[in-house]
Amino acid sequence: MDTKYLDLLTEKYNSEEKVVTEIINLEAILNLPKGTEHFVSDLHGEYNAFQHVLRNGSGNVKEKIKDLFNGDLSKKEVDEFATLVYYPEEKLRIIQNCLQQKDLLDKWYEETIERLIKLVSFASSKYTRSKVRKALPDQYVYIIEELLYKKDELDNKKEYYSEIIKRIISLGQANKVISVLAYTIQELVVDHLHVVGDIYDRGPSPDKIVEHLMKYHSVDIQWGNHDALWIGAFAGSKVCLANIIRICARYDNLDIIEDAYGINLRPLLNLAEKYYEDNPAFRPKLTTKDEEFSEEGILQITKIHQAISIIQFKLEIEIIKRRPHFQMENRSLLEKIDYKKNTIELNGRTYSLVNTCFSTIDPKSPETLLKEEELVMEKLLFSIQHSEKLARHMNFLVKKGSLYLKYNGNLLIHGCIPLNKDGSMKTMMINEKEYSGRGLLDIFEYYLRYSFSHPKITDDLATDMIWYLWSGENSSLFGKKNMTTFERYFIKEKETHIEQKNPYYNLREEEDTCRKILEEFDLNVEQGHIINGHTPVEEINGENPIKANGKMIVIDGGFSKAYQSKTGIAGYTLLYNSYGMQLVAHKQFTSKEDVLHHGTDVLSVKRVVDRELRRKKVLETNVGDKILEQITDLKHLLEYKFREN
Repeated sequence: MDTKYLDLLTEKYNSEEKVVTEIINLEAILNLPKGTEHFVSDLHGEYNAFQHVLRNGSGNVKEKIKDLFNGDLSKKEVDEFATLVYYPEEKLRIIQNCLQQKDLLDKWYEETIERLIKLVSFASSKYTRSKVRKALPDQYVYIIEELLYKKDELDNKKEYYSEIIKRIISLGQANKVISVLAYTIQELVVDHLHVVGDIYDRGPSPDKIVEHLMKYHSVDIQWGNHDALWIGAFAGSKVCLANIIRICARYDNLDIIEDAYGINLRPLLNLAEKYYEDNPAFRPKLTTKDEEFSEEGILQITKIHQAISIIQFKLEIEIIKRRPHFQMENRSLLEKIDYKKNTIELNGRTYSLVNTCFSTIDPKSPETLLKEEELVMEKLLFSIQHSEKLARHMNFLVKKGSLYLKYNGNLLIHGCIPLNKDGSMKTMMINEKEYSGRGLLDIFEYYLRYSFSHPKITDDLATDMIWYLWSGENSSLFGKKNMTTFERYFIKEKETHIEQKNPYYNLREEEDTCRKILEEFDLNVEQGHIINGHTPVEEINGENPIKANGKMIVIDGGFSKAYQSKTGIAGYTLLYNSYGMQLVAHKQFTSKEDVLHHGTDVLSVKRVVDRELRRKKVLETNVGDKILEQITDLKHLLEYKFREN
């Protein structure tokens, strides 16, 4: 052992008794049941639906209430109580308006605080007192712990406990204590949250989701292709920057750029007003905010959409030319256009182009930006890299994120492991070296992190590689042969819009394929699972999210409203507790008000994915591995410092 490390450890454990006590404590923790993991994916800016799923723990809160108060509460009372736990402040206002007589309200307070204390105790039964204490706010720790660990079998302290609750009410603290207890329950029913990619794009509030995650007690993130795009933009990739603005314009979400992150779009608007007109292909996919926009506002978005799209297509050609090993020459589409005939040749066939907007393109050098376009992109890049809020959010994404994660024996990955048709790992040549499987994902992640840590370098391989992660054939995040953005805008024949998926998406139905992938990542092929997002599961058409005899679980069921007509549901989430795994399908979230006033929830059928033959303990988890390391270090400390003589 490093003696300097042991010396530092001695500062915290400065006596033999303290070391022994901590070893006993940690070894006891190893025998507790594992905490509940909560998996969500493809949130796509849908903050309201996401935070509701977090508040109810994908149904875990209501299940705890039903188990604890089995037969004591009616269905309506269960719904009311659950809603109070989800939204304590809002529900308390409703209760206070209904129970205006003080004696009725005080009686309700007493009953509710008692129930909440019981629920906290029930939800915390597999945790140490220390962990529960950390979940409580400092100002109420003493009071709540007294109520939480009360023992009044002989009635010696019954009046004492009753008096505590009465004083909480008489001193006007009931609402605060109820809220504290509700949020403590929310935290205790889920030990750890996994976000399996795509926080950004399409929906209106990705920034609120990140803010929420930054305050969450325990979370990790597996980057999605849209997350990588935002990281790339902040890291200095102008083509990634053009993409995020284009997508925000397409989905009527430019206020994310302007209002949430303070990026000035006026220079881009001025450019767009100068060169572009109305164009039906570039009108935004308007959301429920339609009534807020005048025809003039919609026209401005349409012009911005065209301007940034053409800039994006130009910038893509620059990367394709300087990175021949990307093998994306077929995507240099502006060079393939016959500008006189307004046609393009793709795959041996000539297509007419519609809704074109090529006024800023020089047919002899289509990748060349106008000076005005160059200036606009420089200003946008400066603005985005100097957004304090975006800097905080991107730093959080990089700190908590990764391309894949091995956690408690499972592989978490947003997109895919690029495969050949025969199931072998697809290879990619980078700097004269071949990469495939886990090695390919590791080199992708290396480049992303390198680019993020060197934001002043805007055209190196690392920064270009982030764009490749967004749209390249061998990308684990994209997982398709070509991205047909250009074709969808300018070619009416829909066969050109098809994006051919990597064989992974068919082969993941086969158990043998999933076993090979688990083996590639050094995971137990008998017990491990692959947890995947990225591709919406079309449950409405009979697609099953549980694949390969339970080895593959796909949890993108359509949080994004843009997908819900295709999927038939509003997203999947996954719960993994000490008893096993359950997949939860969600109905569309309407509003918080609907939940508050009608007790409605967004859960549908829970499906058992895998049931443990015996209850899994902390010892068998990633946390357990860390505790075992701590125990080893403490035993060395015991020998080195306190028993060496």
